[in-house]
Amino acid sequence: MITLASDFGTPYPAAMKGVMLQRTDVRLVDVGHDFPRQDVRTAAFWLREVLPYFPPAVHLVVVDPGVGTERAALAVRAGDHALVGPDNGVLLPAARELAEREGADVEVFEVEYADPESSTFHGRDVFAPAAAAIHEVGVESLHEREDVAAVGDYENLRFPEPSLDGETALGEVLVVDGFGNAVTNLPGELLDGREEVAVGSESAPVARAYAELEPGERLVTVGSHGNVELAVNRGRGDEAFGVSVGDNVQIE
Repeated sequence: MITLASDFGTPYPAAMKGVMLQRTDVRLVDVGHDFPRQDVRTAAFWLREVLPYFPPAVHLVVVDPGVGTERAALAVRAGDHALVGPDNGVLLPAARELAEREGADVEVFEVEYADPESSTFHGRDVFAPAAAAIHEVGVESLHEREDVAAVGDYENLRFPEPSLDGETALGEVLVVDGFGNAVTNLPGELLDGREEVAVGSESAPVARAYAELEPGERLVTVGSHGNVELAVNRGRGDEAFGVSVGDNVQIE
């Protein structure tokens, strides 16, 4: 299969699908096309959380604020998976996670391409054809293609590490999901055995499930991603805790 992820909304993904279906009868699966526009880091975070649950596939990712510039087109092999997209870091967190789970190395290739029909829609004119071609020949043969070359210099996006000092942990809000849960980079193990923590200057209960609290009450929990998140039962954690993406979060 080929999965598709972008910040395009509609109808642009349909054009990418059309290009690929002209070349192969591959199964196409949408990961999502409503990632925040031009937000490379948020897309990279969610792809790292989602793609490891797929069987071996080619993953087409187009969140590309540098479209039309000299940024390269990449194909990244991670075990039995390949990721195709722009050289802006969006592919690498998911690739590292996939490779680690399979006990494989991350191999990064630059994809050569002719002048595209459009300078503003490389998803259709560059990345979709590349994903279809890689699917047809197989991920294991990616390095044998004449239109790719191994590279060692590329945007290698990494998420910030938290600072842990005794009873105090300083982290950052990485993303806010559609429910308003503020997902931090703090490891969930910080909450082990604790019933309450201080977030900034105010305390909040620690809970395993949102519904352990009354509707509208704040809580600190561990999300499915394994990180600490700030939440509200049936409300928005980002608003209740007064945080947004990129803000520092101190927990004691």
